[in-house]
Amino acid sequence: MKTVIEGSHAMSEGVKLSRVQVVSGYPITPQTHIIEEIAAFCSDGRMEATFIPVESEHSAMAAIIGAASTGVRAFTATSSHGLALMHELLHWASAARLPLVMGEVNRALGPGWNIWTDQTDSLAQRDTGWLQLYCEDGQEALDTTIFAYRLAELVNLPVMVIMDAFFISHTFEPVSIPSQETVDRFLPPLEPRIALDTDNPFALFQMVPPAFYMEMRESIQRGMDQALAIYDQVEDEFEAEFGRRYGLIETIGCEDADIILVTSGSATSTARQARMELEARGEQMGILKMKTFRPFPVQTVQRALSGAKKVAVLDRNFSFGAGGIFAQEIKSVLQPLKNAPVVFNYIAGLGGRDITTETIISLYEQTKERQAPESAWDWVGLNPYDHQPS
Repeated sequence: MKTVIEGSHAMSEGVKLSRVQVVSGYPITPQTHIIEEIAAFCSDGRMEATFIPVESEHSAMAAIIGAASTGVRAFTATSSHGLALMHELLHWASAARLPLVMGEVNRALGPGWNIWTDQTDSLAQRDTGWLQLYCEDGQEALDTTIFAYRLAELVNLPVMVIMDAFFISHTFEPVSIPSQETVDRFLPPLEPRIALDTDNPFALFQMVPPAFYMEMRESIQRGMDQALAIYDQVEDEFEAEFGRRYGLIETIGCEDADIILVTSGSATSTARQARMELEARGEQMGILKMKTFRPFPVQTVQRALSGAKKVAVLDRNFSFGAGGIFAQEIKSVLQPLKNAPVVFNYIAGLGGRDITTETIISLYEQTKERQAPESAWDWVGLNPYDHQPS
């Protein structure tokens, strides 16, 4: 069934179709619509789940950690400072190897107070042991939510399903909603690896001495490695049922392109349009869309970019003192390659500022004109002002 819904509600539909049993939520713009819609599903009987309203995002994560520890499928969603407040518990969820899924709507961190899109909130959690999957539109948000449960339950690690604030979360577009029967064929009932049982009591989250701690960390990495190893197989199963696939990455016209633009999220759609406009002028720009950020698909990215002369990374995020976060990762994986392409890093769209086709065409032209970057990163579209001493 195809219907016009907003991106947040597309994710809510994915949660319902995944037969999630426990949902906990605390409202924060622009995530609120996801949880509100799920609360309505639970209230009117469209979804058989326990809904837990809590007093903070920290408690929301604690609640679904507790639920998942009993062996049920659980979900929450958040944004920005809500995700930051969860930071401590994100580590607990991954170290306990719980197959949770969380919707994360990218929103800038304050101050200044800003409710618009910026990827720094999710990328600041990149070392917590959660898989991170970035979505380009509402359809991908719905599909990835269902896919995330299948992947999480195979590797026993939690997954963030991430979309841009407003550009996706509050934008209405046609979305194909699959039948419950189709989803059930792809996503079988949860068979938990961990399930607290009063008839067979055991303890979780105990103190771990130095003799065992490193092994637990290595175990999380093995889960990440497994996710990469089985990702294509799970996507084959997904495509067989739904007729769609997204890949660890997506490449558009990269095979013969000297310049490849690396994007993620909704900016990819704008890049597709910019690429068509450049083609009409006789220019050739490839696009590499980053779907999966954790685990980082090193070999897949290397293969996609190894034939380019220049790579322009569009970062809607910033790590102070280091530059764009996607660019850091791209530089790292290209460094071992012989004749690796030159990487240009562009910081754009922070705090919800528009990234237009003109923006992307300008980045392409700058990359084409230069033999090497003039600085470690370039700020794109800054308003002119008198720079004052910091």
